[in-house]
Amino acid sequence: MTRGYSRSKADYLIRLRKIEGQVRGLQHMIEDDRWCPDIVQQVASVTAALQEVAAGLLDCHLQHCVLDAARSSDREGRARLDEVASTIRQVLRL
Repeated sequence: MTRGYSRSKADYLIRLRKIEGQVRGLQHMIEDDRWCPDIVQQVASVTAALQEVAAGLLDCHLQHCVLDAARSSDREGRARLDEVASTIRQVLRL
């Protein structure tokens, strides 16, 4: 099965590795007793980066999986839309 993000998989992996580096940087900031507002600002940066990844993946899912399901049948399309709505509700509960 081909995932909607398959074409951008390498880009997502690069982004996630950068985020991983940012998280390691946060650990070092804590170890080095850095100023709290600086750490919080970096946490916000990591959070925004992860949200961008999530938004991109959701967009790929809509453009690929949901659209293909809707083209195949009304029932399948509705099932995929319900799945997306559920995912969005979960994310908003963060």
